Amino acid sequence: MTSAELFVGSFLGLIVLGTLALKVLPGLYTGEPLGWSDAVFTATSAVCVTGLIVVDTATYFTWFGQAVLLALIQLGGLGMLVLTSVIITALGGRPSLRSEAVAAGSRHMVPHIPARRLILDILRFTFFFEAAGAVLLYIVWAPRLGLVGAIWPAIFHSVSAFCNAGFSTNTSSLMDFQDSPATIAVISLLVVTGGLGFITMEEILHLMWRRGKTTRRLSVHSKLVLVTSGVLLAGGWLLFAVFEWRGVLAGMSVVDKLANSFFMSVTPRTAGYNTIDYGAASDSTNFLTIMLMMVGGSPGSTAGGMKTTTVALLGLLAWSRLRSQPTATFAHRSIPEATIQRATGLFVIATGIVVVGVFVLAFVGDVVGEGQRFLVRLFEAASAFNTVGLTMGLTTELSVASRWIVVFLMFAGRTGPLSIAAALIVRLSRKGKFRLAYEDVVVG
Repeated sequence: MTSAELFVGSFLGLIVLGTLALKVLPGLYTGEPLGWSDAVFTATSAVCVTGLIVVDTATYFTWFGQAVLLALIQLGGLGMLVLTSVIITALGGRPSLRSEAVAAGSRHMVPHIPARRLILDILRFTFFFEAAGAVLLYIVWAPRLGLVGAIWPAIFHSVSAFCNAGFSTNTSSLMDFQDSPATIAVISLLVVTGGLGFITMEEILHLMWRRGKTTRRLSVHSKLVLVTSGVLLAGGWLLFAVFEWRGVLAGMSVVDKLANSFFMSVTPRTAGYNTIDYGAASDSTNFLTIMLMMVGGSPGSTAGGMKTTTVALLGLLAWSRLRSQPTATFAHRSIPEATIQRATGLFVIATGIVVVGVFVLAFVGDVVGEGQRFLVRLFEAASAFNTVGLTMGLTTELSVASRWIVVFLMFAGRTGPLSIAAALIVRLSRKGKFRLAYEDVVVG
């Protein structure tokens, strides 16, 4: 099996096992068990760390049922981290090392790090942040939920937030904590950390631990990830505050308004938690949320979306063309043309899937008479494909046919972008023996 086939097959197999577990294991539900279509939907949402739900996780599942969901989330998140990093390593070496060698001007090739060591590093990285997040959430929530009552919610939300899953043991997600800046800060830290990607975090931690003992510096990849993520977070924070200061944020204190508008910039990338009702938010807020959901997190992370580097490279390409430069550049380095082609292909294919998904979802909705606005359907499709988990209230109202469309979008969004990128790398690496004659086409 190729790396891409192994990646897709592992997620498909985990979804099947999750569905069977939700149907077979006893003691999962407080009432009637899930039907087959709802079980498939829930398992797909958990494994693909999306967060869209058709039943209330807080009241429909017992503690054991929530634990099964958390196990699926953890396996899905770890599988994403481990497999993406291993595939990246297999396809082009370890980007953090190769790119860093070029940035440092090294003339020798840096040897590969064994896959086993890479996986162990990812496991340590994951469990450290999840444990730290659980401790911080427990400290924040213990006064409100009690010394015993805060244990399980802290563990559940820490794992779910780091994996960018968006599942919650609260009926209203995090809306009950919109007046708790400490909760918002901890969840945001977990989401951003999980969404930066192991490659970038590994370089940052290495520089922190080896400060003064090494000449290593951040690779172009990590610099691009950090700059793009910072711009998106800061820009989204400012715009959401402007859009909703007198809207859904009205009635809050200034500190709470700033904290919640910041969280509105964090959660589309692609956490899925919400501290406000997106069904009551303005169209400008929801459309900006859709755009942030399409971008998503960074390569090699638990987040979905087209990834920050893809969008950043397309922006650099457009800027280079406006300046009549032959290549896209960043941090005093030229970006390889093959990488630009992969980013362009990934952007076109991902956008195409979302467009087709919205069209089919709208068509089926019109046939069965769901009667929702187009923006609501676009929001749902973008959230599903980019494995975000935010909704404007449509998920529970979807027909069975529409739910299967959302299941496909969640699975395609979680497995498609990386598999497509892998296929493009393999295809672009094959050198043909000849090429066809050029003939120009009018553009614009």
